[in-house]
Amino acid sequence: MFEITDVQKIGVGLAGFGIAFLFLGVLLLFDKGLLALGNILFISGLACVIGLERTFRFFFQRHKVRASVAFFAGILVVLFGWPLVGMLIETYGFVLLFSGFFPVAINFLRRVPVLGTVLNLPGIRGIMDKLAGDSSRTMV
Repeated sequence: MFEITDVQKIGVGLAGFGIAFLFLGVLLLFDKGLLALGNILFISGLACVIGLERTFRFFFQRHKVRASVAFFAGILVVLFGWPLVGMLIETYGFVLLFSGFFPVAINFLRRVPVLGTVLNLPGIRGIMDKLAGDSSRTMV
């Protein structure tokens, strides 16, 4: 096993609160205060978990420039008072940034006892296969 530092534990908490505030902001009809707070908490939590240098390298890779610009532009649009438009732009950037993690996450979720059964239902399985890409390549 590996040791988790106190800063990483705080980062997980910050990212968790960020996701919770983003969810509440969307649930409460795109409340710009909650969305802005959620964005700030999520990014600061990510920086605490993986470190400032690795966070900077993740967002500013040459092949992720368009995704990073869309993600941060969406955050700025939310902060300037257009929460619905900002969240759409931010979601586009998020999907482009984290699309490489989708196959791993989906295959992990398929192994969770109850959730795996739901994800392997006939209608949902096709959607998950498209999101995960080539399932024979990512299966362990």
